Amino acid sequence: MTKIYMYGVSEQEEDLAKKWGEDNNVELTLDADILSEATVDRCEGYDGVSTYQYTPLEDSVYPVLKSFGIKNIAQRMAGFDPYNLELAAENDVIISNVPAYSPESIAEYTLAQALNAIRKLYTVRDHSNHHDFRESLYIRGQRLGTKTVAILGTGRIGQATARLFKGFGCKILGYDLYPNDKLGDLLEYRDTPEECVKEADIISLHLPSTDDTYHLFNADLLKQCKEGAVIINAGRGALIDTDALLDALDAGHLQAAMLDTYENEFDYVKHDWSHKGIVDQTFLRLLHHPAVSYTPHIAYYTDESVQNMVFHALNATKSVIETGDTELRVN
Repeated sequence: MTKIYMYGVSEQEEDLAKKWGEDNNVELTLDADILSEATVDRCEGYDGVSTYQYTPLEDSVYPVLKSFGIKNIAQRMAGFDPYNLELAAENDVIISNVPAYSPESIAEYTLAQALNAIRKLYTVRDHSNHHDFRESLYIRGQRLGTKTVAILGTGRIGQATARLFKGFGCKILGYDLYPNDKLGDLLEYRDTPEECVKEADIISLHLPSTDDTYHLFNADLLKQCKEGAVIINAGRGALIDTDALLDALDAGHLQAAMLDTYENEFDYVKHDWSHKGIVDQTFLRLLHHPAVSYTPHIAYYTDESVQNMVFHALNATKSVIETGDTELRVN
């Protein structure tokens, strides 16, 4: 019987993984620990590996997998930046991801945060919690359909997001390194991020994390954003220089930042820090900033997404084991 070792398994994934294993006649071993130099020996004797990797994987792991005869790592999410793709290829290890577990889930989150921002619902809630029920300019909102929205990154998630905003009557601008000629009825492309942001009331980030996009939103680009703009990042934390963003908010240049990710989140996301002291001063500044809404990388987090992440990743592992390849490979 085929054997797959699953790392980084959460309680919510267990029943889904067991069902997939039964349906596909595959033996699964479920491990809550992620794949690492300290845990890689556990998968010796297995045919394939799947993991939910959100921290960088040590380079030493790849030759160990090769020595075990394991030819894949199936990532159960879209992001594959924790992996050294070149080194993996040198060791005959195929890295796969789940690129579209539910673009609509992230798009709906983005839309919800846009509405929260322009209707100032967090401020309204704070006033109500303090029994202040007066109307004031601090809580007066704006109508979404009058806004221009910039979508940076027009892949599956960006397109799904654009369609939702379009349905409200928004004007949609787009930027992508590889523009899609078929999206002419949905959005208007701009040639640079700078051209996009200077016109946009709402800026939604859906770009991958690469060397070229690292701190794309630095102090200079943030200054070029339209005054009073709202930035929504449900993509990758490294796209934004957090200190520069907080400075722009403090200066009143931007209205709000709705963030589902933070560039140095790895030590915090998916862990309970309620009884521990956070020492990252930038993160603390972000968490307590009145113009910031932070959520811990949960834009994707719906029933549909979790099932698709488990099933698609395991299907990719099975495909590599049986055919030597998968259509979901990224290296």
